[in-house]
Amino acid sequence: MGKFKLVALDMDGTVLNEEQKVSERNKKAIGAAIEAGVTVMFATGRGIQSARPFIDRLNLQSPIVTTNGGEVWRAPDDLMKRHQMEAKWIRQMHEMAILEDTWFWAYAVEGVYNRDNWPGDIDSIDWIKFGFHTENLEKLAGIRMELEAWGVFEITNSHPFNLELNPLGVSKASGLIDVCRFLGIEMSEVIAMGDSLNDIAMIRAAGLGVAMGNAQEEIKQAADLVTATNNEDGVAQIIEQYILKQSN
Repeated sequence: MGKFKLVALDMDGTVLNEEQKVSERNKKAIGAAIEAGVTVMFATGRGIQSARPFIDRLNLQSPIVTTNGGEVWRAPDDLMKRHQMEAKWIRQMHEMAILEDTWFWAYAVEGVYNRDNWPGDIDSIDWIKFGFHTENLEKLAGIRMELEAWGVFEITNSHPFNLELNPLGVSKASGLIDVCRFLGIEMSEVIAMGDSLNDIAMIRAAGLGVAMGNAQEEIKQAADLVTATNNEDGVAQIIEQYILKQSN
């Protein structure tokens, strides 16, 4: 086997194209990497609920990092670790979102909640991640500044118009470190690919950090290299070059 033993893939904007599909070339490359003995896994901001259809479609039995590191899975139905948000944080951020009139959503063990289906009893729910969305960048910056002052959050995004909140120290990188420990490999043996700020920690920590061609500029600056866009099979191009050529 070559230098890299694990490929960690962000989903939206990375392995999924703009039609929210995995292209045939990406699917073929992922399958070939697995056949070559390399672990291919998702490291996503999505919860397990919305990641599972793609996990099933690709027949992945590998570990998974979901909700930006909020949950780490040994396999799709085998939870390794969960980092929960305090209910009081969720209540305060919900109040802030209402006051600022932004879209908001939150992942919990029990499901996904948003402005359209917000629960009445916040304290009875096991919260994992909260998010804000607004196209008013001045308003978004103000929300971020206030949340930073709390000093308890890891603040990232999965799109320039949103903010995503996890407990401080929880990220895709922290999740990948747990996975590497479980698999008995080093972070230097990991390829990590992504396009948004919630990918930057794992891109910096991986042996090969790859930004998509459609990535936010800050991600491109942090990465070791930039591949093609998610609509141009950028994931497959990296797997073909850095995994499949090594195994031949």
